[in-house]
Amino acid sequence: MSGLQNADCKTSRMVISEHDKERYVNLILLTKSFKTMGFVKEFKEFAMKGNVMDMAVGVIIGGAFGKIVTSLVNDVLMPLISKCTGGISFTDLFINLGDGDFKTLKAAQDAGAAVFAYGSFIQNIIDFLIIALCIFLMIKGMNKLTKKKEEEPAPEPAGPTQEELLAEIRDLLKNK
Repeated sequence: MSGLQNADCKTSRMVISEHDKERYVNLILLTKSFKTMGFVKEFKEFAMKGNVMDMAVGVIIGGAFGKIVTSLVNDVLMPLISKCTGGISFTDLFINLGDGDFKTLKAAQDAGAAVFAYGSFIQNIIDFLIIALCIFLMIKGMNKLTKKKEEEPAPEPAGPTQEELLAEIRDLLKNK
């Protein structure tokens, strides 16, 4: 007998057998697993699209490129700029906003003084400008490559030869 047929009319309660409960639970679990499988399938299709994979590769390469640029700025450019400016280290440029007299930014920070470290900001601006320049040059190069592909004209269809044109003119003159 099905659980639906075992209704107790006096108490308005439905009596469901253990076998039917198990079937209902299995049906609910099966429905959820189909929904989960659809979600997994949809996610797999999304993750395997070319754009997502290209973006992931770009993020990884961008992280490595950022380290290279930071090293270029910190280890090559800033020492050259420091040499040209009389030995000023940009990372040590700061304004003390609190009490005390500190020779270096590190000493002020270790003492817990409030400081405006504008030297680090200048260094980060230089990092940004170098990265922006590199990206600009890369995109410009890519645009040149795609422009060349687009500009390649398709071979023009071969027109009639001189003999064919003369024959056509002759035929037109005959018909007159």
